[in-house]
Amino acid sequence: MREVDADLTTLDRGIINAFQGGFPVTRRPFEPAAAALRERGVDVTGPELCERVRDLDAEGILSRFGALVNAEAIGGAASLVAMHAPEERYEAVAETVNEFTAVAHNYEREHPHLNMWFVVSVADHPDPDKDGSDRVEEVLAEIEAATGQETYNLPKLREFHVGAKFLVDGPVSDGDVDLSGVGPDVSPTARTTLTPAERDLVVEIQGGLPITETPYADVAAAIDADVDWVIETIRRFEQEGKIRRVGVIPNHYALGYTENGMTVWDVPEDALDEVGPAVADLPFVTHCYERPRHAGVWEYNFFAMTHGRTEAESERRIAEVRDLMAEYWDVSEDDWDTLFSTRILKKTGIRIADRADSNTA
Repeated sequence: MREVDADLTTLDRGIINAFQGGFPVTRRPFEPAAAALRERGVDVTGPELCERVRDLDAEGILSRFGALVNAEAIGGAASLVAMHAPEERYEAVAETVNEFTAVAHNYEREHPHLNMWFVVSVADHPDPDKDGSDRVEEVLAEIEAATGQETYNLPKLREFHVGAKFLVDGPVSDGDVDLSGVGPDVSPTARTTLTPAERDLVVEIQGGLPITETPYADVAAAIDADVDWVIETIRRFEQEGKIRRVGVIPNHYALGYTENGMTVWDVPEDALDEVGPAVADLPFVTHCYERPRHAGVWEYNFFAMTHGRTEAESERRIAEVRDLMAEYWDVSEDDWDTLFSTRILKKTGIRIADRADSNTA
């Protein structure tokens, strides 16, 4: 356990473990949230809970509090991209890639060839005959022209799991509190576009909710909307998949989860349907996708992201993924790899506003 854990109170630990998803969407959400903690033996009132969440956010233990918007469901497209940057030009190539506003994240990763990994996020294509994936390809062509390096597009073909939880020792250690049902009953719609009012709501909450006892009322005031409409729309967005979850989002580095390993696997096609859900069920796997291969350069079609607080813990978790894989197919040492991130080159987040704008009707 890293030193930061020693500075966390019992209440802090309860907040981190309990509310990484499934926070109430009601006028005064900290009241039922505090009641849930009291049921787990953590004595706290609604106002005290709100104040402590605000402090944890200010201290950097939390990245933010609020809704995790699913950019893919809002509009546009995103893709993971790998490339080789020659050692003697690495910094210059990184600087050039990072200058593209469509590049949201960029990491240096340990790999003998593909040592730069970034995410391209774009709005819907302005040409009605094309889509977001076409715009991604255009951006990659521009990056290749600017850097002189070939890019390898690795879009998500299938999502098995997205749901990072970073738990600490203490109350609610299994992180199983779910208060997402605390709120109005709503019905999802079949609409894929946003209304102008919904667009304003998405943009307002993308960076987090106000950490007050009445966060949804504060959002309503900011966009000149009715508070009940804000609450009902956020609840509906949860059901429609436009919002993945509402809650606290820990800074996993601050909690000591510094070992970030992207495991990649050459899974036989006929095993993917079983392997994907099985790996996704592992509690320490935060992202799990099927992605395309690139013959002769990249032979892996399955990605599973793991996190650990020490190198030894990370290695144990990766070994657990391998052991599970071996239950479904004959895994050899050439069939998988782990790419550890060695440096964050850029991390600005997905530009939700542009994607929402292009999908508003």
